[in-house]
Amino acid sequence: MADDKNTLGEYLRARRELITPDSVGLPQLGVRRVPGLRREEVAMLAGISADYYLRLEQGRDRNPSVQVLESLARVLRLDEVATAYLLGLASEQPRRARRRPRKETVPSGIRKLLDSLTLPAFVEGRYFDVLAANSLATTLSPRLTPGRNRLRDVFLDPAEHCLFPDWEQSTVGMVAGFRQSVGADTDDPRFIELVGELSLGSDHFRKLWARHDVQVREGASVTLEHPQVGQLTLNREKLAIGGTSGQLLVLYHADLGTAHAEKLNLLASYQADLKPPVSTDRVGSGSSGAGKGQVGGSERAGGAIA
Repeated sequence: MADDKNTLGEYLRARRELITPDSVGLPQLGVRRVPGLRREEVAMLAGISADYYLRLEQGRDRNPSVQVLESLARVLRLDEVATAYLLGLASEQPRRARRRPRKETVPSGIRKLLDSLTLPAFVEGRYFDVLAANSLATTLSPRLTPGRNRLRDVFLDPAEHCLFPDWEQSTVGMVAGFRQSVGADTDDPRFIELVGELSLGSDHFRKLWARHDVQVREGASVTLEHPQVGQLTLNREKLAIGGTSGQLLVLYHADLGTAHAEKLNLLASYQADLKPPVSTDRVGSGSSGAGKGQVGGSERAGGAIA
């Protein structure tokens, strides 16, 4: 049963093993049989008894006070985001039956916005599914299409792997963001299926997941090795979509006046060339919504190139 999982204990143990004694002012005496701090060292630094800390790690006490958790967060060098995650793990959750995954629906206004943007953009779901994408995003990567999953592609698809010259470092923040997005809701079948598949298929994912890193899903600079235009450094923005449960609008843009901006414009021209021609009678009449959308898309692509 999901309530029998010792998520809090697993998190404390994983973070404890990442803290070296010298980083907290403890002398390294004798041979240490475990990585990081010993349980009794964490307890001493946090001002609690070793027996109480042992009960926390073993899951025999799952309701520590906020003061105890904040002391542990200080010892374990947790930042604000990781501390909030720790507090969330320890909060009492009502017992509930395992439920089916809830379908994530992209608001219609966001879908219209995607089509109007002159930048590569897509909607990322709570579990890093691609829920919607414009054609420029697909030009950036063919895997940026609805129905794909960013974690599965980045870790298990060789073609997507090759897009990231610094793949190992790029995946660190991705996994940490995934853990923060899911939070304590680890009984969701979608989460269980995805983590199981990635753990079996990727040693690197399994190692990163075992660290229990937590990080806000936020924008960053990303460098891609694109097969058509070569190395491309872009700003990636992640904007929360109101009225949804964890959906983000992800946009890519280059610094103005740089070679990377020129390369992005070049990709936009490729995308424009692939669009089917629009008949003049549909343009002139303005009676067809589909015709308007196609004309607007061609004009937008042309504007991006200019």
